[in-house]
Amino acid sequence: MKKSAVPVDAPKPPKARGRPRSFDRESALAAAMDVFWKKGFEAASISDLTEAMGINPPSLYAAFGDKEQLFLEAMERYERSRGDSCPYSDEATARAAIERLLTYMATDLTGSDHPRGCMMLMAVATSANASARLKKAVTDKRVAAREHLRARIKRGIEEGDVPRGADASALADFYSTVMNGMAMMARDGVSRRSLLATVEQAMQLFPASSARGKRREAAAA
Repeated sequence: MKKSAVPVDAPKPPKARGRPRSFDRESALAAAMDVFWKKGFEAASISDLTEAMGINPPSLYAAFGDKEQLFLEAMERYERSRGDSCPYSDEATARAAIERLLTYMATDLTGSDHPRGCMMLMAVATSANASARLKKAVTDKRVAAREHLRARIKRGIEEGDVPRGADASALADFYSTVMNGMAMMARDGVSRRSLLATVEQAMQLFPASSARGKRREAAAA
């Protein structure tokens, strides 16, 4: 019995669509994060993203769903890689904690190994036409950061290194505003030296430590 021959010009089966076998999700996400960091949410096009990630649009949608979901994952990665790098709450006093955070921000915002400024702030400034889900996610992150700051100041009041009459919420709002301003200045090309000078000025407005707080600072030094 003769085997049936396959015609030379027979059409080839279509190639499977989707992510290539060598697809590295973390590397692709890191590349997307850099694009969002440079351009913000709205200005970052699918073309910009796929070119940086080294994949095609169908692969992007298959791996991340859509642009908004990709941004949300990039935001989480940004927070893990940048925000968690400064465990400022570990400092002995609230003043030392905030000074450490602001100093870290001044250094990180002007780093040469990534886009200048803050990806989160860029998202806020460029997400006017984004969905309610994305806006809420960004807002929730900012609120959580401010609440963390407030909690550390409140702890300082309870432990005696911040005067009892201090307003923890007002102080958290003030230093959050300072950091947002620093992020915008860094984006505009202001030097690290200038931002560190801003930190020094901002810390002069922190309520003077009580005697108990000074003893804690001296012990930690």
